[in-house]
Amino acid sequence: MRLFFLAFYGTSLLAEVAPAVISTLPDGRVAVTCATPTAIVRYTLDGSDPDRSAGVYLAPVDLPVGRTLKARTFSADGVETSEVSSLVRAAGEPSTIVPVTQNRDWKSYDWVSRHESILRLVRTRQPKLIFLGDSITHFFGGEPADAKLRGPEVWNKYYGDRQALNLGYGWDRTENVLWRLQHGEVEGMNPQVAVVMIGTNNTGLNSAAEIATGIRAICAELHRRLPETRILLLAIFPRGAKPNAGREKLAEVNRAIARLDGQMNVTYLDIGQVFLEADGSIRPEIMNDYLHPTAAGYERWAAAMEPVLKRLLGE
Repeated sequence: MRLFFLAFYGTSLLAEVAPAVISTLPDGRVAVTCATPTAIVRYTLDGSDPDRSAGVYLAPVDLPVGRTLKARTFSADGVETSEVSSLVRAAGEPSTIVPVTQNRDWKSYDWVSRHESILRLVRTRQPKLIFLGDSITHFFGGEPADAKLRGPEVWNKYYGDRQALNLGYGWDRTENVLWRLQHGEVEGMNPQVAVVMIGTNNTGLNSAAEIATGIRAICAELHRRLPETRILLLAIFPRGAKPNAGREKLAEVNRAIARLDGQMNVTYLDIGQVFLEADGSIRPEIMNDYLHPTAAGYERWAAAMEPVLKRLLGE
């Protein structure tokens, strides 16, 4: 198969910030540089022009065929920007398996700072248990605590003595978790169990099959890097006050990822029903925004998962 590259290098609108320069490395990865030392480079892989909500470029990117990398430089204060530079590689892969950073929740927390904090923790800790996910996991508790936590007492009750590490990030999608796994967040560790629950933030962009493919890629990446770790893969939690089309899509994803049970050290567990009332509704006392658990919701999560987790931990 031939790969065709089209590159455009933008010209800075403001002389103070040089444009991003995109180049292809000998190993096929794509690198982005900038002549302004203090500039921050943000990039996208979905065809949109980078703005402040785009992830920060931190390392060379494995750009699959069919994807477009766009980069824009920002001054340190985020005020001045350059024009957009881009590189296109023809043909396609679903976005759910294209590793990428993100910055969608920049008003609430700093994604890059959280990544750096986790890398520091990983160098000094040997966690027995890790949690991988999005804001639903991020807001639970544990370290690093850089967001408004909703269930820290529940976290401490169940996981305080289990050397647990929270690798949840607000707004993360499957592709963001893949990037983190490939850039040091599990390096040098050997946890007994990795709890994985991810995918709800992909539902507005990707098909159920694409989301399931992304989740499978995460499990495969975890198993490759942590071959002795048992993966407790949770079904994506229900969302919305009442049954809706979005829940049906999540159910389709869950049926697909349930087939991973028994593969790659994966144990699949669906505890979604514990958040629902008899009529299928979610009470605000359990998820006050019908997505993120309250402390009472996190108690239901932890209690429902505990028997399986104990078994996997050998307790």
